[in-house]
Amino acid sequence: MTVRSRLHAVDRRLYTALAAPVGEPFDTSLSRFTNAADNSRLSMVTAATLAIVGGRRGRRSALMGLACVGATSAVTNLIVKPVARRRRPDRKESHHAHPPGGAGYVPMPSSASFPSGHSAAAVAFAVGVWSVWPAAGIPVAGLAGVVGYSRVHAGVHYPGDVLAGFALGGVVAVVVETSLSRVIPVGTAPN
Repeated sequence: MTVRSRLHAVDRRLYTALAAPVGEPFDTSLSRFTNAADNSRLSMVTAATLAIVGGRRGRRSALMGLACVGATSAVTNLIVKPVARRRRPDRKESHHAHPPGGAGYVPMPSSASFPSGHSAAAVAFAVGVWSVWPAAGIPVAGLAGVVGYSRVHAGVHYPGDVLAGFALGGVVAVVVETSLSRVIPVGTAPN
């Protein structure tokens, strides 16, 4: 057995454990949460909140976070996913907590599974926010962790896809933040 096939076997076992229904209201809440993360909507709502309540620092952190999301989404969806072409998990509807059409149903995306774009974008946003406003970045990073877990629990990603998404999002965000830090001042400047 090759290293790759061993890793995939471990990934499948972790997927089976993490995607298993837990019970209500947890399953429905997590499914709604992961659906809310589609197209980085959670990041956009969080950015709007930071901009409104965080003064100048909130606006800068929101802008940096969204810039990191944009770059990460482009790299993930235009470069990495088409090259990797990993198939999505073979989710059995009987294994999932909610039937198609139900309140907590998460449709299976048609894009490649590796890496998780939701996870990459969520971490990129958190890194961007943290680079400007570390105190705000901590809860945003927590949200990114929940996004990643929710993608596995919903049955649409393997855990390895999520971990790769976290890594990719972090790397791209650091590159973006480094490039933009001259334009969007970072650090502890006053609001």
